[in-house]
Amino acid sequence: MSLFSELKLSVPWGHIAVKVWGSQKNPPVLCLHGWLDNANSFDRLIPLLPQDFCYVAMDFGGHGLSSHYSPGLPYHHQNFVSEVRRVATAFKWNQFSLMGHSFGGSVGGMFACMFPEMVDKLILLDSTPFLLDCNEMENILTYRRRHIEHMLQLEASQKPPRAYTSEELLQRLLSQNSHLNKDCGELLLQRGAKKVAEGMVLNRDRRISWPENSFDFMSKELFVQSARSLQANVLMIKALQGFYDVRRVHDEDRGPLLFMVDTLRSILKQRYQFVEVPGNHYVHMNTPQVVAGVISSFLQGLLPLSSQL
Repeated sequence: MSLFSELKLSVPWGHIAVKVWGSQKNPPVLCLHGWLDNANSFDRLIPLLPQDFCYVAMDFGGHGLSSHYSPGLPYHHQNFVSEVRRVATAFKWNQFSLMGHSFGGSVGGMFACMFPEMVDKLILLDSTPFLLDCNEMENILTYRRRHIEHMLQLEASQKPPRAYTSEELLQRLLSQNSHLNKDCGELLLQRGAKKVAEGMVLNRDRRISWPENSFDFMSKELFVQSARSLQANVLMIKALQGFYDVRRVHDEDRGPLLFMVDTLRSILKQRYQFVEVPGNHYVHMNTPQVVAGVISSFLQGLLPLSSQL
């Protein structure tokens, strides 16, 4: 499937950049990338999926080729959820499917609960529909304070982004994302960096460089209540060598994931599928053929084989 078009959707602070594969007359699938990634995250997966769908991969605000938020306007998880609604409005979709990797899955999950009638299928790639506060509650106020202080510091510094050579930038990305291979790192930088006189700089807004500026956490009680609102069929794909918590220090604690899987299975019943696959957090980029078959069957309404966690 060849790339059909690159579009810029107008928003009050500029534009949201999207990549479109296939005819817009086909059923739409909106693809949401992970934190600090961009729409190129899906370049290797989408050509392996059924061609009778229209796949739209968006850059979240402050990522990739999308506009940065206006000075003084902070980023919050809710903002990214609202961007999904803006994209759906721009394409005049009444109902569509969502496929999200990592952070994109949590944004998609929140949207599917807030606008349940609009989402018919939800695909979570090494992701969960929400982030639980199991290990975070005592730190929430600290995160919110740091969010404000970080934004004020960046506004006061007025320093231009640091420039690197192409190789330096690639090595920096790979050192910060040990699950990415070299080819996929280069693919993300094609959209996530640009040339300046001094070398290469990252496109992304520096205000999103800390996870607490973009993520949100919810209690188990709110998770259960939100899951009950889901009308979509849900496919959760868990990479066996992937991440289990947004904080690496808690990554051995699989309790929150088990709770979410059990809750979704109990509430959604036949509308929920859980599949474990070999690979790491970027399995959809590094070895997309591992997940393409499961996703294809799900999109086409076929029941994939479930693996028990």
